[in-house]
Amino acid sequence: MTTELKRRTIPLTRPLIGEAEAEASRRPIMSGWLTQGPEVAAFEQEFAAYTGAQHATAVSNCTTALHLALLAVGVQAGDEVITVSHSYVATANVVRYCNATPVFIDIDPATSNINPALIEAAITERTTAILCVHQMGMPCDLAGILAVTKRHNLPLIEDAACASGSEIFWDGRWEKVGKAHGDIACFSFHPRKVITTGDGGMLTTNNAEYNTQFRLLRQHGMGVSDRVRHSANQVIFEEHAVIGYNYRMTDVQAAIGREQLKRLPDIVAARRRIGTRYLDLLTNIPGLTLPHEPEWARTNWQSFWMRLPTHCDQRGVMQAMLDRGVATRRGIMCAHREKPYQREDGYNLPESERAQDRNIILPLYPQMTDEEQDYVVEMLKESCHA
Repeated sequence: MTTELKRRTIPLTRPLIGEAEAEASRRPIMSGWLTQGPEVAAFEQEFAAYTGAQHATAVSNCTTALHLALLAVGVQAGDEVITVSHSYVATANVVRYCNATPVFIDIDPATSNINPALIEAAITERTTAILCVHQMGMPCDLAGILAVTKRHNLPLIEDAACASGSEIFWDGRWEKVGKAHGDIACFSFHPRKVITTGDGGMLTTNNAEYNTQFRLLRQHGMGVSDRVRHSANQVIFEEHAVIGYNYRMTDVQAAIGREQLKRLPDIVAARRRIGTRYLDLLTNIPGLTLPHEPEWARTNWQSFWMRLPTHCDQRGVMQAMLDRGVATRRGIMCAHREKPYQREDGYNLPESERAQDRNIILPLYPQMTDEEQDYVVEMLKESCHA
């Protein structure tokens, strides 16, 4: 291992973005149309084609996408939405935005995703939807989840924030997450995700009525779009028949997103190579628990997690690695441990809590070299036994 590399900081992630995106951003800047316009429309069409969905609607971020999805399927005050605590707090927050209650169930520790076997017992007469999370890009067991939702006639919303480019084996062929195997899928384009627009989100669905609601609500409930109004040869006075939101994506973001979408297949291929290499490098380290990719899933390895041996202190290992120039993150947070979701009787979510307390996330980005990855593994071994 070179001294130069040991002095280098290895980040948790690094967006793959460059001249193509910079040049693309010139189009809306020079056109004078900066907010939701032709670039957004083109990005929506291209993203729908990539995922195989019939409809795609761009919004300001994945949180707003999830909020619109819940509203579209009818979640309202007093309802319950079954989901996981083991996710970024936004997953729970959007349920509260609807004045509904998130009902947390535990995860499958092998995949860090919702455990389908626990859903049915959590259903009550107030349950209005199921919200699953493709955590860190690992696809959920959609077949198992949908078997339950169909029995109870409940809509399924997929929090696919991390899952751009991930795939599941469905009806005898590989299909993209986002084809909306459930009712609606929601994506994030934050810089920590696989592709980025700086910030931004997308909803995909095969339900035309839902798509109409997304487009209405994302722009203050305005009954006619900017593109239609500005291209009309007659004066149009818009109406606002419902209360909507300012959840629009800008054309500058969309222009960047269109270039990122072109890169996505290569980005996923690089991430899968690096993720597979981590599995090979770490497989014989005593006490480590590695993520499991089911045979019907192809993750994009948005993040690579592992569970530390019982003798290793999570914070101590992370600090030791940081001291050696390697950034890590703790296991995915649990919303039920945060003040707004705490309750006196507590929660029975042992696997979710174990994942937060025992897992760490290692650096992974498409530009990562084998030498950098070898260094990360070496520093993990040293830090775990420090």
